[in-house]
Amino acid sequence: MPPTYSTIGRQRRVFVPPPTGAALPAPPQPQDPPIYRDLMRTWADRGRTLPGRHDPEWVRLAAPQVATGQFSGFPDPRGDGR
Repeated sequence: MPPTYSTIGRQRRVFVPPPTGAALPAPPQPQDPPIYRDLMRTWADRGRTLPGRHDPEWVRLAAPQVATGQFSGFPDPRGDGR
């Protein structure tokens, strides 16, 4: 019995980059409602972390803790394994 479907070759998707000469204007960014702007201002005044802003404390806490010589193959000069 012959198959009921047709066999087609491998499908390809072609990526066509946008033209380089045409610079499209950026879409307008939506504004936060006033209640959120006031809340973010209050948090910033109190030194709190704000969404979408750089947080040096988080960077410090999330940084890997690597001891001297831990991955270099050389013994730790302190000898305490920290």
